[in-house]
Amino acid sequence: MAMLLDGTKMLVQRTQMVDHQLRDRGIEDVRVLAAMRALPRHLFVPEERMEEAYHDSALPIGFGQTISQPYMVALMLEALGLGGQERVLDVGTGSGYQAALLGLLAREVYSVEIVPELAARARNTIESLGFEHVTVVLGNGSIGLPQAAPFDAIVVAAGAPEVPPSLLDQLADGGRLVIPTGRLGVQDLLRVTKQAGTTHTEPITPCAFVPLLGDEGWQGFLGSATAEHEGKVPR
Repeated sequence: MAMLLDGTKMLVQRTQMVDHQLRDRGIEDVRVLAAMRALPRHLFVPEERMEEAYHDSALPIGFGQTISQPYMVALMLEALGLGGQERVLDVGTGSGYQAALLGLLAREVYSVEIVPELAARARNTIESLGFEHVTVVLGNGSIGLPQAAPFDAIVVAAGAPEVPPSLLDQLADGGRLVIPTGRLGVQDLLRVTKQAGTTHTEPITPCAFVPLLGDEGWQGFLGSATAEHEGKVPR
């Protein structure tokens, strides 16, 4: 009975999250709203944070990473414009919450995480929920996943100094890339659409994400800047 009451409590909180944090703030995509109402977010946060799972905020998940604010997740998913038949790349698996939501919205999902412990934890959670078409890969998400490309949609849950060229290369014609770019600690969320080999970029909203790691994230960017400053040619 305690588990049933706990489940009922979480369902009420999840419904309130969708109604007040998402719908009342302009999220209109009915598929995104339905997915976020269906998926138990509390299963993706540390046990000691479960009571905060449906709060209007990001939460720490360890290793300097966070599970994003529900509204920001919904905004990014809505910007992808998914119809259900897409192959999607999710960069920055983190808790696995966004990857699982994508599993409700798309045909095939690849999610890349650079922190081994987070990748293993997210994989276990996603598999326990029965998402056979969501694959969690340990790797450098800043360079995408070329062996599985092209992708109809790519979403990045970490702030990059600029749009990684590899992600643009792996985006299919007609595809959408949603990514935060800008300075450390403050970025602009962008939607980049690829059409006939050219790209069109739209700003969505200011935001603040943890840094994108990897060769085409902040590590590569700062390394290149240092090499240029020293008069060296970056490799």
